[in-house]
Amino acid sequence: MKTKVILAYSGGLDTSFCIPYLTREKNMEVHTLLVNTGGFSEEEVSTLQEKALKLGAVTHKTIDIRETYYSRCLKYLIFGNVLKNNTYPLSVSSERAFQAMTVVNYAKETGAGAIAHGSTGAGNDQVRFDYFIHVLAPEMQLLAPVRELKISRKEEIAFLQKIGFDYPWEKSKYSINQGIWGTSIGGAETLHSLGELPEEAYPVKRTRTGTETVVIDYAKGEPAALNGISMNPLQIIETLHKIAAPYGIGRDIHIGDTIVGLKGRVGFEAAAPLILIKAHHLLEKHVLGKWQLYWKEQLANWYGMMLHEAQYADPVMRNIETFLENTQDRVTGKVWVRLVPDTFFLKGCESPYDLMNGKFGDYGEGTTAFSGTDVEGFTRIMSLPVKIYNSLGNEE
Repeated sequence: MKTKVILAYSGGLDTSFCIPYLTREKNMEVHTLLVNTGGFSEEEVSTLQEKALKLGAVTHKTIDIRETYYSRCLKYLIFGNVLKNNTYPLSVSSERAFQAMTVVNYAKETGAGAIAHGSTGAGNDQVRFDYFIHVLAPEMQLLAPVRELKISRKEEIAFLQKIGFDYPWEKSKYSINQGIWGTSIGGAETLHSLGELPEEAYPVKRTRTGTETVVIDYAKGEPAALNGISMNPLQIIETLHKIAAPYGIGRDIHIGDTIVGLKGRVGFEAAAPLILIKAHHLLEKHVLGKWQLYWKEQLANWYGMMLHEAQYADPVMRNIETFLENTQDRVTGKVWVRLVPDTFFLKGCESPYDLMNGKFGDYGEGTTAFSGTDVEGFTRIMSLPVKIYNSLGNEE
């Protein structure tokens, strides 16, 4: 009897190669699962199902987890203002944990004996998928054909063409992963330390000129309205992407340390995440105290690093989430953002909890909260420990 395998399917070259390979070369019964974390239209979802079945999948299923993905992950990335190396909003690394967990659960529900993914042997995704399979389904057989065969994209295309699947593979020059939290773009220019991605590499082309201002409302840290129209956070992310991405906003190249020890370079397009995080951070700087901001930054950096390195299941992540959520009670207000080609500017914010409260004084101008005599005594006491230290044994 053939082994039933659930293949984590994205519709790209690597996972498309896996279907006929596992069917023909491994004599397995392949069932594909597309875990939708955003970035797919209804038409694309339908097209990918048709493609999977033509390639030899016995069944295909799509599971939309965008709500779960937001509520269990993305909102904490906003709460924490998480940008890996102060650059990358974890567009792919954040969604992989939820895709992997969904694949494992589906494999168990359907009685499969194996799980497969299309990761290569050089990147982070192989670790992320493997990790969750080992943690949640150690009894399952784990397959990664592209990694095991050590083959190139050119060889994958040749294999598919040889057996009659001559798709155009328009994006074969680049490895593109689209999701609601941004799109990553790898290959070609990103394989070296020098070089920028051309316009053709980006899914959303730069077509807008001029400038416009958007207003984002936050309620307890979560996006609640855009330009005065109340929406749920997912709608805001999607709408903001449609407005801002055509300006070329959110494009950059991230350089970082991979889980497997290599330095990695990847392009990305993430207009909505970058705007929402930067606008949220501005609002926080107005409504939170300095030690709240300090400790948030420390824990949020850890949260982002752990998530990036596949450690979402570690219990410390739930502890950090509790802390982050607790800091958001006063993160309510509006932020004005001006969009221009290639970038954006934060114009300012309003909040009922704004700590720049004029009744206590205006920085650099004057204050009624204390007097010059108060400052004189304060600085005398504040400087005392160092004066004592310098008075003893300071022969230098």
